[in-house]
Parts: sequence; C-alpha cells; structure tokens
Amino acid sequence: MLRTQVLIIGAGVTGAGLARDLALREIECILVEKQDLNAGASGANHGLLHSGARYVASDPESAVQCRIENELLKRLAPHCIEKTGGLFVSVEGDDEKYSAAFPDLCSASGISALPLTAREAREREPMLTDRITAAYEVEDASVDPFRLSLSNVHHALSLGAVFLRHCEVTGFEIEKGLIRRVRLLDASCGREILVETQQVVNAAGAWAGSIASLAGASIPILYSKGTLLVTGQRLSHRALNRLRPPSDGDIVMPGGTVSILGTTSIRIESLDNIAPTVSEVDLIVEESKALLPSVETTRFIRAFTGVRPLISQTGKCNDRSVSRGFGLLDHFSDGLENFTTIAGGKLTTYRLMAEKAADLVSSRLAGTKPCLTGHEKLPDPPACRWTEPGSSPKKWFESGKLQTMMLCECEMVTAGTVDIIADCLRETGEKPDLRALSLRSRIGKGPCQGTFCGAQVTAYLYERGLSDSNQGLKELREFLIERWKGIRPILLDMPLAQAELQEAVYCGFLCLELPDSGDMESLTISVESIVNGTC
Repeated sequence: MLRTQVLIIGAGVTGAGLARDLALREIECILVEKQDLNAGASGANHGLLHSGARYVASDPESAVQCRIENELLKRLAPHCIEKTGGLFVSVEGDDEKYSAAFPDLCSASGISALPLTAREAREREPMLTDRITAAYEVEDASVDPFRLSLSNVHHALSLGAVFLRHCEVTGFEIEKGLIRRVRLLDASCGREILVETQQVVNAAGAWAGSIASLAGASIPILYSKGTLLVTGQRLSHRALNRLRPPSDGDIVMPGGTVSILGTTSIRIESLDNIAPTVSEVDLIVEESKALLPSVETTRFIRAFTGVRPLISQTGKCNDRSVSRGFGLLDHFSDGLENFTTIAGGKLTTYRLMAEKAADLVSSRLAGTKPCLTGHEKLPDPPACRWTEPGSSPKKWFESGKLQTMMLCECEMVTAGTVDIIADCLRETGEKPDLRALSLRSRIGKGPCQGTFCGAQVTAYLYERGLSDSNQGLKELREFLIERWKGIRPILLDMPLAQAELQEAVYCGFLCLELPDSGDMESLTISVESIVNGTC
C-alpha cells in the first residue's frame, strides 16, 4: 500500500501543474494517469498561448485570466514559449459590427490590440488574403504543451512527488464522507495498487465526470470534440485568428516547423473511439483558406482530435458559448469532505487552475505555505527539451557534428536523444517504451508519420535490451495505429502515396497483419480499397 497526503488523478497540464504547486509547498503528492502525460485535451490543442483577445466578447472573465497568465508564463516558462505575436483579421463578408467593437472590448479587459491597415497586416504576414477589411495585432504566443507538462512533472519529482503512469482509478473506499483509500489498476502488470490518502483531486479533464461517479458524485460536463490539422511546413510567423465570434476553422497556429489549423466544435456523448473525420478536415480547409488562400494547396501531415471538457450551464445550447473559465468543486454537497474536482479552463490558465486547487487542498491540510508558481521560474531540465519541433537539428548544427546514428530522419532524432530520454524514464522507475519516447520527443511526428523511425527506434530498443520477446512489436503496432488515425482523414496526393509506402513496409515486408496482431485490423485496411471507394 502507498501513502500520501494528496492523490492527483489525471496527468494533463493541470494535474502536472498541481503536482508541482503542491511539491513546492512541501505537501506530499502522487500523480496518477491511466495513460501518460497529456493523453487528453492537453496533448490535442493548437498550442496557442492566448492573449485573451479571443474571449473579449463571449467570456470577459476568461479573457482577463488569459491575459494575466500569458504575461506570467512568458516570464516564468520562456523555454516552453515562442513569442510569435498574433493577428486578428476580418475578411470580406465578416460581421463588421463585431470587428468595430473589438478594440474597445480588448481595452475593457486590459488587452493590447494594435490596429493595422490591410497593407501593414500583409507586410507582417505576406500569405494573408488580399480581402482584409480589418486587422489588429495582439500578444498571442505559441506554447509547447508537452514540454510544459514534462517540465512541471520533472520539477515535482525532483521535490519528492511520485508519478504513476498507466494506472487507472477503479474505485474509492469511503468512510463517513472521507475517501480513505483509492484503488488503482496498473495496466503494465495487471496488479492492483491501493493508495491511502488524505485528499483526492480529480483533474481528469474530459474523464472528470467518470471519476466523480466512482465516488458517488456528479459533475455537469459537456464533451466538445475538436479536430485540428497539421501542415508540412510553417505557413505564418504569427498566430492568425479570424476576427469574428469564435467558430470552426478560424485559427492558424505556428508551432516550430509546422502550422496547426482548426478547430471544430462538435457535441459528443461518449469518449469512446474519438478520431478526426474527412468532413471535419474539409471544413477546416474551407474555412482556413479565407485567411490563407495557400491552405488549399498545402500538404497536410496528419489530423488529430481532442475533447474539451466544458462545465455545463443552463440554457447554453452552443458549445462555443459555454464559458472557457474553470470550475473548482469541493463536493460537500455530494457528502464528500476530502474530494476536489478542477475542470474546464484553458491550457493558458493551467497554472491558475492548479493554484486555486492547491489553495483549497492546502487549507484542508492546515497548510500555511503560499503558492510559489506565480513568481518562481519553471526549470528547464535536459530530458524535457526534445518535444520542440526542430530541436534535434538545432542541437546537431550547434555541436558541429553528428555524434550518434539517426533514428528519425524527418525530425533528426538521434540514438543519443533516445538514450537521454530512456535513461531519464528508467531513473524514475518508468519503462521507456516506444509510445513514451515518441511523446517526449519528435519521433513519428514528421512527414513520414513513423514509416521509417517506427521500425528503427523499435530495433534500437531491442538492441539496448529495453524491449524483449514480442513486446516491441506490440508497441510498434500500437504506435502505427495511433499514427494511422491521423493519416486516414487526409488520404489525398502525397499523404496517400505515403500511406501506401507505410502499408508496404509494415503489412507487406514486416507482416504485421498476421492473425495474432489483434488491433492491427484498423491499420491493414487496404489503401486500394479507400481509393476505390469500397472502404
């Protein structure tokens, strides 16, 4: 049995930030996650550090929160942020009343919005449409959500926190309104783990409602599915926002060497089998080309989908009208005295969400130490630096030589990089499997989507003794299935040829479609059947 003061459920960016906040207050905590870091919405977003301008009309409170946290994070976590700046641009046909009110709404929230002429906007971003009717420059930025979460967790671990991956909460043992113990199932070995705890914080994102129900509590959460597209190259220097009420396909976000386009907002009732669709991809392309006409002929690498957990409000029928603010629930009304839920919010406000949750938990534990995350810089450990697009070639060129063999040519990830990440995982008692390595680096995220690096990294793990028996092949199958989800909705031109090559390598040459492959059915669907319209 494990014992701790606080058990945090969910290792998205909020859970990661909460673990660090509590550790800085010298409060013992265990962070548990049924998958791995950023498995939900924290790992499936634009990577946009909001200036707050997007919400000045629909949600002024969230706008102010975003502005304040934007300024804080630029100062405290600069290694996770690229100060791209941003533009809000309206085009012919957009609501003129909305664009006319925009600067005053920004001013009311303390948000800087510099007016630009159409010519000035196109001088800053030459690929913008020539149909601009209004433009404003704002303080948006690009943030690496994986590096942000990794840095938070790494700092928490260095201060004594514990992180348990692949451990799913299966139940609570409750006595007289207090959760005494939490039951976990370790998926890596199938054993049950019992954790005795004084406080439980539910930071499970879209799964917060499911966790709460295990404790006999209820949370009014809406599920809003959002799909995004990744381009093969960077389309703009700045974050580009359509100057209109938040809608589908109205953001083009630069991130390292690529751009991310989106998003959609579709109400769903279940969290099972979430994947991007062709219709969503078509919608994003159609809407995005109003800002950037070149989108229509751009090569896309993949699509991906996340689910926004929105706190439901009476009378809100449009998910985009639901507040992007967060909810902190103490669950006293559910008869629970040591259970807390933190849900909703934005990536930009993760630190504030963690602070408010930590304040509540600390007060229940009679803690007296204040929050330190509002002024103490987030450390930048070497093991967390490999999620940045273009980071590997940058370090290669800086060193002046290639020191180890290349395992991922698209993103120039070397064996040395894999060694660094694998050794860090082993130091914390975690298994350096292919999925964990790809999450913590750029493996599989380039144009070939794992066609070559999947096999090469797997072979290297066998060579190092980090994989044995059929485990490496099982991990490779899971890795390819995940890549396939994002490739399938964009099968046209170059991505189609790439998919044919991937099928030939893995299904033809390596025979991964063998009968015992189980889940490989979704991968081995013939590309030819897709072209012929029979799939």
